[in-house]
Amino acid sequence: MNGAVRFEGSYLGSLAKLPAGARLECKICWWVYDPALGDPVWQVDPGTAFSDVPSHWRCPQCDGDAEQFMVLAD
Repeated sequence: MNGAVRFEGSYLGSLAKLPAGARLECKICWWVYDPALGDPVWQVDPGTAFSDVPSHWRCPQCDGDAEQFMVLAD
């Protein structure tokens, strides 16, 4: 891969297509990233869109890569 994040099954890796309020689920452990809550483990403030999490961010539950997250249809 050329360094771009790829959402397997979700927007084909285009962060620009993710709505700011999109909730995403880890396909490994099913932990949900909710931008309204952020991620206290990685010190991501509430209100942070998934596309704005730090590049080193990983799933706080299973340590999976960010590209392993899929958009939840709400």
